[in-house]
Amino acid sequence: MMQTLKAKLEQDFSEALLDCELVRDEITLHVAAEHLINVCTTLRDDYQFEQLMDLAGVDYSEYGGSSWETKQSTEFGFSRAVDGLGHAEPVTDGYRFAVVYQLRSIKHNQRLRLKVRLAAEQPLVDSVTSVWASADWYEREAFDMFGILFEGHPDLRRILTDYGFVGHPFRKDFPLIGNVEMRYDEDKKRVVYEPVSIEPRTLVPRVIRDDNRYLRDEK
Repeated sequence: MMQTLKAKLEQDFSEALLDCELVRDEITLHVAAEHLINVCTTLRDDYQFEQLMDLAGVDYSEYGGSSWETKQSTEFGFSRAVDGLGHAEPVTDGYRFAVVYQLRSIKHNQRLRLKVRLAAEQPLVDSVTSVWASADWYEREAFDMFGILFEGHPDLRRILTDYGFVGHPFRKDFPLIGNVEMRYDEDKKRVVYEPVSIEPRTLVPRVIRDDNRYLRDEK
């Protein structure tokens, strides 16, 4: 069934598709940003993907470039940031960001993934709130966390961080300790921002501990 759907999608969206993947019965459409609204509208109206389940940003700036040695018993299950094709260098083709849309057809009991790649200099893509109203808060979250701009969004402002926050926390170049820290000032009777006072440190060691869950059966 999924093969039939894949073939139909490739035929109907031949001018808009950059790629169409079918892996483990999951279809991923890679769509050029300028065709996004037309593709989404067709998927909703003609293919009955009436529900946008999720929308998320992705930062590929360090993708495939942060692998490290692991034990043999775990390197197959935990690729440790390697892209799966044996590449060891970060992606540098000019497209740093992506927006991923998770769609669902209740009528046909099918799911579909849609992916749009965006340039590093200005990650800008059309808002799909006119197609799925549920995209409203999802797009605001992607804007807040990644700095991705959604043209035509009715109210594009931060949703998780506060108005004085500096930067976008989910970008790979955002410092783990942040750019500023905040506290309540008793004299001023308000929250104030100050330079970060803690020292940078590694919070997650790149180590896989000895654990019987990962031991191979020697028999």
